[in-house]
Amino acid sequence: MDNDKLMEFLGRFVGDVGATMAAGNVVVGEQLGLYRALAESDKPLQPADVAERTGTDARYVEEWLRGQAAGGYVEYDADAGAYSMTEEQAFVLTDPDGAVYAPGAFQLALGSLRALPRIVEAFRSGEGVGWHEHAQEVFVGCERFFRPGYIAHLVSEWLPALDGVEAKLAAGARVADVGCGHGASTVLMAEAYPASTFAGSDYHAGSIRSANSRAAEAGLSERASFTVGSAQDFTGGPYDLVTTFDCLHDMGDPLGAARHIRDSLAPDGTWMVVEPFAGDSVAANLNPVGRVYYSFSTFLCVPNALSQDGGYSLGAQAGEPPIRHLVTDAGFTRFRRVAETPFNIVYEVRP
Repeated sequence: MDNDKLMEFLGRFVGDVGATMAAGNVVVGEQLGLYRALAESDKPLQPADVAERTGTDARYVEEWLRGQAAGGYVEYDADAGAYSMTEEQAFVLTDPDGAVYAPGAFQLALGSLRALPRIVEAFRSGEGVGWHEHAQEVFVGCERFFRPGYIAHLVSEWLPALDGVEAKLAAGARVADVGCGHGASTVLMAEAYPASTFAGSDYHAGSIRSANSRAAEAGLSERASFTVGSAQDFTGGPYDLVTTFDCLHDMGDPLGAARHIRDSLAPDGTWMVVEPFAGDSVAANLNPVGRVYYSFSTFLCVPNALSQDGGYSLGAQAGEPPIRHLVTDAGFTRFRRVAETPFNIVYEVRP
């Protein structure tokens, strides 16, 4: 045994255990306003100061701050025994509308792990675990994980990258947002294009209730409606634009969904496919982003696909070739990659 390699691996293990426990501590910090108290202060704070500002117990806060400093999530001034946050830390940990919001990702991770007994049994049986069978934190965390990226890129970059779509939306288009979840993407588009109408659908009834509430709160109910329906049987059309955000790879029958989307499009319509960022091979995905998505996919994406009819289980790291093959089999003739971020790839699909 190579002792240096052993110590290197043990170091990775220690880091992972710390990261696993950090997930809960990040959510604690967000829910109690501990990060915000630090970020809003014009000077480093003692644990007692943070506790006073947040109505929490100083001893708990002290231990929490020590762990956050050890993980690099807050700064520690050893001479003063005080804590603070950099601008970058505050951006990632306190701004739910920023390009990246870490608490949402950790909430999704913690919610996913609640299904551990079911996933262990699914490994043995080969059966699936449906999206609707997961804890509420999964639905909320998923929205909070992906929504910041949509805020940063959807209206400003992704939609303009599609051929002729932005002009249609400005003039008044019919849009279907398939697999819409809580409707974050739908609401963002409806706010940006007041002449267009939007129909969101998702098979999970609880998410649809939340989506309708989001639209009502934003004053968009007349132009953004949400109904329960699968990607293979959503209604309406012909649509000028159909969107699927981070959900095609979750489906047991993505080919059936692609065929139904093609049938639901206007002759000159567009399907925008947004999928997790992935390379074209396993080797290309052996990196931190790939690790995140493979890990989530083991608990969420593959089990959900295996719970449905269709025989597919693409997984979150499917990559471009399987998506291209899928839409071609569904009868589409034009496919191109139009945009990407560290977390997503956007494809334009045309009949």
